[in-house]
Amino acid sequence: MRWWTGIAIAMLLLLAGCTANTEQKQGGEVQKEITINGAGASFPYPLIAKWSSEYGKLKGVKINYQSIGSGGGIRQTMAKTVDFGASDAPLKEEERSKMPGILHIPETLGAVVVVYNLPGVEEKLRLSGEVIADIYLGRITRWNDPRIAELNPGVELPDEEIVVVHRSDGSGTTFVFSDYLSAVSEDWEKEVGRGKSLSWPLGLGGKGNEGVSGLVKQNPYSIGYVELAYAVQNRLSYALIKNRAGRFVEPSIESVSAAAAGAASSLPRGDESWEGVSIVNAPGEDAYPISSFSYLLVYRELSVIPGMTEAKAKALVDFLWWAVHDGQKYAPELHYAPLPEEVVRLNEETIKLITYQGKPLL
Repeated sequence: MRWWTGIAIAMLLLLAGCTANTEQKQGGEVQKEITINGAGASFPYPLIAKWSSEYGKLKGVKINYQSIGSGGGIRQTMAKTVDFGASDAPLKEEERSKMPGILHIPETLGAVVVVYNLPGVEEKLRLSGEVIADIYLGRITRWNDPRIAELNPGVELPDEEIVVVHRSDGSGTTFVFSDYLSAVSEDWEKEVGRGKSLSWPLGLGGKGNEGVSGLVKQNPYSIGYVELAYAVQNRLSYALIKNRAGRFVEPSIESVSAAAAGAASSLPRGDESWEGVSIVNAPGEDAYPISSFSYLLVYRELSVIPGMTEAKAKALVDFLWWAVHDGQKYAPELHYAPLPEEVVRLNEETIKLITYQGKPLL
């Protein structure tokens, strides 16, 4: 049996050597995966999801982002239950005062579009802000209303009741939409106003851009508002909107960029207040009037977040830097506009402010 015992000993030694090598390899080459958690706006979710995939493949860092609406993102950022938040609405001073050291980082530019479901109508509708406001105020109730017909000569509009769809959750998309309506309609500003959550005069409520898209798709003769990427993904018709120059403009990368052109050089610093920053109803022949920045919200001192480590803080800052630089190349394919150079430079200055236990991370 000596030969069998010798073989057994040899096999055990071999296995032990393999195990030792594996452990060495794991210790030398494989590090524990870092997960960065974020939550907030559904408006930029398609882009952030793309970033998560591409950055994960590039760096092995997992970006876990939950599309829960801007209101939810702000609440979770305030509670420090996520590493970063996202909102299409800049923080109000009251919100900002509860988050000392919070930074605004514009991540992308996008368009809120007015989508509709009109069986039998092939032409792209033209709408003005005043008409949209009166539809949502319940003053225009049928698709063949003379005011809609006047904007769309030659289009056979159905004699059907308009089914109004809006967001049910706290939403940056709603903020942008209501900010625009407040800018163009005195009645809207007086009766409803602007905000992430509104007291809607009428309509069906859907959660997230996803929910509004679904309700419009399911309900003939409905109208709603979503970020452009959701309209394209769901093959929903969307209107040309009359801009400040009197032109009916289609939402596009070019027309959103045109809306941002005048504001890019006069934005506040990342550590200053952004309340009041808006590019809706912007001047310019080619400007799409319901355009907006979308923001990442990050604490300047990352050690205030429970469970944050220096390695995780460094990974978050590296991701932010990548997102506002290399990550911008993924924006056009998803119908977002890349950030202007002035905004990229502003973001560079902001990201360099971020520290962990007082130590700069860049």
